Amino acid sequence: QVQLVESGGGLVQPGGSLRLSCAASGIIIGTYVMGWYRQVPGKQRELVASIARGGSITYADFVKGRFTISRENAKNTVYLQMNSLKPEDTAVYFCNARSLVSTAWGQGTQVTVSS
Repeated sequence: QVQLVESGGGLVQPGGSLRLSCAASGIIIGTYVMGWYRQVPGKQRELVASIARGGSITYADFVKGRFTISRENAKNTVYLQMNSLKPEDTAVYFCNARSLVSTAWGQGTQVTVSS
């Protein structure tokens, strides 16, 4: 059974930083496309960043230069380092694991950027 557990969210001031973690069990993250998505009420969930099995990385335009996705295979964990946070980054952030035949989601972690 696949389980993805996010952590690291919270309240931060504009310009601050947070690091989100996604601890995976039931899968080997190096064999999946691992991604971070975010969602605000009333809007569709949107891709923030993803890292493919071969290591290629994709970022949404609105986070380029500010966020960094990485994975630590030994810990079966994916990270999202978020710097220069803006109020518009406020959302619930979800971890996703995707293969050709399946997809799994974590429960999400709230990130609030406010002074």
